[in-house]
Amino acid sequence: MRIGIKLMLVVAAALVAAAPAHAQRQSLADRVGALEQQMYNNSANQDLLNQINQLRQQVTSLQASIEQLQHDNAQLKQSAQDQYLDLDSRLNRLEGGNAAPALPPVPASAPKAAPAPAKPAAAATSERPPSVHGDAGSLAASGDERTTYNVAFDSLKAGKYDDSAQLFLSFLQLYPNGVYAPNALYWLGESYYATRNFPMAETQFRELLSRYPTHDKAAGGLLKVGLSQYGEGKVDQAQQTLETVVAQYPGSDAARTAQDRLQSIRLGKQIR
Repeated sequence: MRIGIKLMLVVAAALVAAAPAHAQRQSLADRVGALEQQMYNNSANQDLLNQINQLRQQVTSLQASIEQLQHDNAQLKQSAQDQYLDLDSRLNRLEGGNAAPALPPVPASAPKAAPAPAKPAAAATSERPPSVHGDAGSLAASGDERTTYNVAFDSLKAGKYDDSAQLFLSFLQLYPNGVYAPNALYWLGESYYATRNFPMAETQFRELLSRYPTHDKAAGGLLKVGLSQYGEGKVDQAQQTLETVVAQYPGSDAARTAQDRLQSIRLGKQIR
């Protein structure tokens, strides 16, 4: 019995003596784990610092690329603007400085306008006389369609656009279906266009196209419809009309002028 008690006391003493060593081992393991965690954290921080440095280098490179692109874009924009202004200037000179073509010869078989039938005296006193625009004396002295047309056309060539507009109006009243009526409609529109009366110019060019769609002035008339629309500020409609000129009259002077104006319109849209 005594031997058993002594043995138990010895075991208890041994356990008491062993407890600090176990506690010490546990504390050492915790410290090692903490050190390992700190090392891991330091490695992660270093990786993060490396990534930040790489990102900074990429941002610097991108900023340099952006500045170069901005510089190139500014140069392209300036070049496009210069081209637009040059092209627009050349087109304006072309449109405003076209020499008027020679008058078409009077066809040998073309009959002169028949004189108006005599009216009874009662009708003559009740009807209003025709309205004559421009220089009535010049018109009265002309005597026939060709000479009357020449009077208006000479005024146009002299740059007297207000006068030529009135004279062409008078011609069309006197000879609404004459040989030179299509030409008169065209140059009436040109007279308005030269004074920047674009709505009236468009009206006359459309009248030409409506009455004489196959006349040799039709291509130029459609071109001037588009240019008049452009002058009115109807850029989208003008672009559509000019594209129609290119499609309907390929290879013509009107198509080439329309193509140049289309290029000018597109450049103008790019630099806005």
